[in-house]
Amino acid sequence: MSYLVASLLIMGVVTYLPRVLPLLLFRRKIQSRWLRSFLHYMPYVVLTSLTIPAVFFATDLWYAAALGCVVAVILAWRKCSLYVSALAAAATVWLVEFISKIVGA
Repeated sequence: MSYLVASLLIMGVVTYLPRVLPLLLFRRKIQSRWLRSFLHYMPYVVLTSLTIPAVFFATDLWYAAALGCVVAVILAWRKCSLYVSALAAAATVWLVEFISKIVGA
């Protein structure tokens, strides 16, 4: 068996197992309130842990990213759409970087 075929098989198994194991292990309803709460919030935690580093490493200026995050959170809190929040955050980051280049910071 070649290295490529073995690699593809291993990647397939590693990808398939996390999808099948919960179905095999939890056939009945989960009774624990703590475990249900934990599993309920898991997608939000994973999404946040993937998004926050991407936001802060997308720009060279950490304070531009932080200000963009603050703007996005405030607009989301005020029930603005995702489109408006994302555009305002991106515009804020661009504006802070533009001003920073002009000032020379």
